[in-house]
Amino acid sequence: MAVVTTPGEEMHALVERMYPLCRSITGDGVRATLDIVGEHLPLEVREVPTGTQVLDWTVPQEWNVREAWIADPSGRRVVDLADSSLHVLGYSVPVSARMGLSELRPHLHTLPEHPKWVPYRTSYYKPDWGFCLAQETLDALPDGEYEVRIDSTLADGHLTYAEHVVPGQVPDEVIVSSHVCHPSLANDNLAGIAVAAFLARSLAEGTPYYTYRFLFAPGTVGAITWLARNAGRVERVKHGLVLACAGDRGSLTYKRSRRGDAEIDRVMRYVLETSGRPHEIREFTPYGYDERQFCSPGFNLGVGSLSRTPYAGYPEYHTSADDLDFVTPEAMEDTLAVCREAFAVLDRNRRYVNLSPYGEPQLGRRGLYGALGGRSDAQEAQLAMLWVLSLSDGEHALLDVAERAGLPFDTVAAAADALHGAGLVKA
Repeated sequence: MAVVTTPGEEMHALVERMYPLCRSITGDGVRATLDIVGEHLPLEVREVPTGTQVLDWTVPQEWNVREAWIADPSGRRVVDLADSSLHVLGYSVPVSARMGLSELRPHLHTLPEHPKWVPYRTSYYKPDWGFCLAQETLDALPDGEYEVRIDSTLADGHLTYAEHVVPGQVPDEVIVSSHVCHPSLANDNLAGIAVAAFLARSLAEGTPYYTYRFLFAPGTVGAITWLARNAGRVERVKHGLVLACAGDRGSLTYKRSRRGDAEIDRVMRYVLETSGRPHEIREFTPYGYDERQFCSPGFNLGVGSLSRTPYAGYPEYHTSADDLDFVTPEAMEDTLAVCREAFAVLDRNRRYVNLSPYGEPQLGRRGLYGALGGRSDAQEAQLAMLWVLSLSDGEHALLDVAERAGLPFDTVAAAADALHGAGLVKA
């Protein structure tokens, strides 16, 4: 086995471990996935019983599947869950039967336009059963009697999700959410899970200002369950980011929050623009991933979504072609880097008040000019101090200063630190 040497390779190795598991919105596949993530960072795993009312939804029955296959008239298994977790229709009810091909066909799902690929299909809230297979496999099936077996259970149980909290200096929170319900789809969303886990580890290496809460939950009903269980404290969530489709070779895409001008929206735009990376900024739509739950009008949280190629924006989406070769260590490492850069800005983007607002204070007397001596960017740093003093009126944040002055955010933040240390500004 190859030696893992970079964060990107480590994330890809994590994706590879999670990839074979049969996940759905509930069940042991989710638990097994969280167990693997839990090897990289400690998790608080929550179990919410079937039938629990969560906002306008109800926690569904738990689904588990042990085997699922189709044997042709010769007894050969032509479709088998053991080969790929995509082969069974998600939430299929148990089946043990023999039937002709004409009776079986309505339960078979393919992608005629991509005859070698297997689609991903589910039937969460309507009892049904079925299989997903390549069109070329279906075309090769002979007439005759087939044996069909789905050994599954659909019974009262639990919906499982997990949280990891990186403590901050203040209780105000930034939430980072990744869905854990999809089966063998590397980009959607194993790459997002991996990036989130490594982002949490990175943040824990320092002492962040905000408290960062990482949520690993099934899509839609999982986020709704978390919101229902945390409705009384959701006002602590000041910013948020949904991570999905984080590992493909496409350029980065940021989808704004419903507000459109939330602080996370401004930070992500600034970081992507100043980084020089190819990217796209999209407006909010109430379709996509769990940003639409966090941004629903009753909560209206400042939560955006970061991906590379967006959902449904690539042919491999929700197919077997979204495999381990579709995601790359380099892409995941780039997504992680952007998240780290954005949160570094978010964490330091505070408003200051000038404590000596009448005229320009004498910086040299306080040793602030001397402290810059010898620095190659001394002139820029001095200018940043003047801009911070000028705009420290309690209304402008440091990002406002950086954008208006055309200066790097790090330079502006360092100037604010120096001024704060000299007693010239207060947060």
